[in-house]
Amino acid sequence: MSDPGARLGPHPVRLIKGAVPEYIKLSQFQDLSWRTMGKYAKTKTARLQQLDDSLLKAHMKIRPEEYLAYVMMATLVAAIAGIAIAIVVGVLIFGILGVSLLLRVLVAGLAIGLLPVMAYFMLLGGPGSRAKARGRDIDKRIAAAMSFISAMASADVNIDVIFKELSRQKVYGEIHQEAAWITRDTELLGCDILTAIKKAARRSPSAKFQDFLQGVITTSTSGGQLKPYFLLKAEEYQKENKLALKSQMETLGMLAESFVTVVVAFPLFLVLILAIMAIVGGGDPGFMLLMLYVIVLGMIPVSQFGFIFVIWNMSKEAAM
Repeated sequence: MSDPGARLGPHPVRLIKGAVPEYIKLSQFQDLSWRTMGKYAKTKTARLQQLDDSLLKAHMKIRPEEYLAYVMMATLVAAIAGIAIAIVVGVLIFGILGVSLLLRVLVAGLAIGLLPVMAYFMLLGGPGSRAKARGRDIDKRIAAAMSFISAMASADVNIDVIFKELSRQKVYGEIHQEAAWITRDTELLGCDILTAIKKAARRSPSAKFQDFLQGVITTSTSGGQLKPYFLLKAEEYQKENKLALKSQMETLGMLAESFVTVVVAFPLFLVLILAIMAIVGGGDPGFMLLMLYVIVLGMIPVSQFGFIFVIWNMSKEAAM
């Protein structure tokens, strides 16, 4: 029999899986950026507050000062890369080819100035773009999510249980992530359900979802019943969804008609006119041949791919 006193001192304890929180780890480059630029990034308080809001709405699990340090370090690396490209291309390659000095200076200036500026604004605007993408996804799926919420409310399910069940339904995209954060605030952080919903309304990137959550708070605090409110919002979002789909279908029909006119008929008539002018002799044959090459190899493929991309993108949005 083992000595009971042997377990009185410090000893390892095996915890169940999930008992220890999973901390967010920075990548090697982000960690280097934080160690190098962290002190300077902390001084940008105005930028940090705006960035914090964007990161929260984008659900990017990184502190604003860490992300700002990462942006600064990436901009510095882009500037160094731009200088290297300017030296290699502007000085060595163009020097061997005998390119004029003005063109060399122009290319070098573009490489040095354009790369860091693009890196800075693209990375700094990344959280905002991601938050807008999340907001669009929420707006597309909110009608279906409201049907789920109203169905559970009709069964007299409590509001906290409704959001908990919604957080398990991954089919609703980013809405289930918003519901998961509400459940996290209530079950792990000890917030009451109304406080958790208030926090969710402040950090949600979707104006529709914010309006819905604010309505939940107002209805609850004023003593109203949530079941009629959920049913009303579900009907409202279904009508809005139908109107949006109808508008998209009308736009697709207009684009299809424009495609036939602009991409099919117009280039065909233009090619025929140029061919007839070349045969009759009403212009320079070399210029006519060049224009035919531009139309057939340039204008027609580019316009076709442009229309196809726009129609495909709108069809994809309408299908969601």
